[in-house]
Amino acid sequence: MIKRTILIENKTTITTKNLQLVIKTEAKEGTIPIEDLGYLVIDHPETYISMPAMNLLIENNAAIIICNKSHLPNGMFLNLNSHHIQQEIFKSQIDASVPLKKQLWQQTIIEKISNQGILLEKITGKPNEFPFLASKVLSGDSTNREGVAANFFWKSFFDIKFKRERFGDYPNNFLNYGYAILRAATARALSGSGLLNTLGIHHKSKYNAFALADDIMEPYRPLVDQKVYEIMQTYDEQELNTAIKSELLNILTTTVYFKEEKSPLMVALQKTASSLQQCYTGDRKKIKYAKLWN
Repeated sequence: MIKRTILIENKTTITTKNLQLVIKTEAKEGTIPIEDLGYLVIDHPETYISMPAMNLLIENNAAIIICNKSHLPNGMFLNLNSHHIQQEIFKSQIDASVPLKKQLWQQTIIEKISNQGILLEKITGKPNEFPFLASKVLSGDSTNREGVAANFFWKSFFDIKFKRERFGDYPNNFLNYGYAILRAATARALSGSGLLNTLGIHHKSKYNAFALADDIMEPYRPLVDQKVYEIMQTYDEQELNTAIKSELLNILTTTVYFKEEKSPLMVALQKTASSLQQCYTGDRKKIKYAKLWN
């Protein structure tokens, strides 16, 4: 089921009544069934949300995303009790062997580089060496083919002079917003499968509470890159506004493809997370990543 994403950009009061989220601004008041919500993005400093509303959202596995003064997602609340055998899954994840994690990371980077290559060819109309790079990814990506691919990708992707930086100039701000939304959606899917977001397969910073989400979102990043490219062809603005944020939020409903079916990205992420859980428990050997284009 496709869940709704609500963006709060004005002074707002958020409460709950009869399992409905009540959203009240100075201009209007409306209600939304809480079970229909997947993401609540709060991007105004004068937003009040009641504790009962927060609890009901989290109990329904909705992610609450808080933005900072630069309008970029800065933190999120997730359900900590989202799976009936969560403790058992945590143990499998914690006990995962180093070779298993290296194999999972190899699979992830192969998918990421392959997707970057497909997108770059779509944008430039020229074949590239990304299929070759993907074929050379070793267990754990010990030779850092990911870094080699990223360097070539960003040099070739935009028509403007560009350096990919977390706090860099336009269009880094658009990319950062899109990646943050993708990260939140990935974290929500992993939490829903009973996985511990803090424990990554490759990312290991002790300050990162969403290391696993940072790992698993990697093959899906090119969807954000594509959307930002399209926005740059359509909008002259270089700062985030409501229209551009709405475009980036729509990434979550982008259609992606599995062998015999297609689904919105937010649903595909749940399938990916579920397959990762099965890799940890020994029920499968490969993560189920979607194909981004048919």
